[in-house]
Amino acid sequence: MARKSYQWETPEEINLALAQRLRKIRKRKSITQEMLSKKSGVSYGSIKRFETTGMISLLSLTKLATALGCESEIKNMFTQVPYQSIQEVINENK
Repeated sequence: MARKSYQWETPEEINLALAQRLRKIRKRKSITQEMLSKKSGVSYGSIKRFETTGMISLLSLTKLATALGCESEIKNMFTQVPYQSIQEVINENK
């Protein structure tokens, strides 16, 4: 029987928490939003919106992570997802 998972955070809340973590990394490195914009190629407006709302494209997020030296975090997303059932193992190998 499939196990039902309950989500305690909305996708928007998860994105906003991610934006806040990236903002802390930016500040730790003493990089302004403007500097990060120039370094990453992501517009200043997009960075400001991301840090405020959590909304950003995946490509822009990858560019920001790369500019901040965190590209391995993006590259390793979804690499440690545990199987929930034997059926998932079977389905993956089809």
